[in-house]
Amino acid sequence: MGHNWYERHVLPWLVDIACSVQPVWRQRQKVVPLAQGRVLEIGIGTGLNLEHYDQARIEKIVGLDPGLEMHPKARRRSRLAGLEVELVGLSAERIPYDDRSFDTVLVTYALCTIADPLAALKEMRRVLKPGGRLVFCEHGLAPDASVRRWQARLTPLWARVAGGCHLDRDIPGLLKAAGFRSVDIEQMYLPGPRPLTCNYWGTAVAAQPDRADDRDTRR
Repeated sequence: MGHNWYERHVLPWLVDIACSVQPVWRQRQKVVPLAQGRVLEIGIGTGLNLEHYDQARIEKIVGLDPGLEMHPKARRRSRLAGLEVELVGLSAERIPYDDRSFDTVLVTYALCTIADPLAALKEMRRVLKPGGRLVFCEHGLAPDASVRRWQARLTPLWARVAGGCHLDRDIPGLLKAAGFRSVDIEQMYLPGPRPLTCNYWGTAVAAQPDRADDRDTRR
């Protein structure tokens, strides 16, 4: 009961603060305006990306997030931003939309908490139209061995207090394994403790889906 209370009342507040600090805000500002057409935002959370969309380029936004306790904040932010957003309370391992449904899939600071990030990325690739783009900004596995060792030590505890957040997800490796072939990616440490602040961002184009992969993902 205590854990559920923490997830309902404390965690959304903590996530909102941690994910809206100035360096993270600037990262969002870099990538979110790249979204266009029909957009699926993975892990929309409390709607922190909504102020950054270029409304002139957007046809529709669907926000996917299993954290129903965060949806009220997302709705308020959508009204403030003047954007109509369809919120769906599901995780990304099984996206409830047809193949080739979206021009853009946007994911920011969400792959760290998804239980099976590879399955989720394969689903993102599946629902993208041919030539559609994945736009991403994530923290993940550091390039420096000493930082990676700290990430490995900290992740078990960090995941318990930070909503399942993993510090050491291999973002470039996951994108490649999921079938994104044209990957334009940048990396740097944001201000703060390096185990927490290694950031990757950019775009990736969906390669033609492998039918066997798609069947495995959708089972």
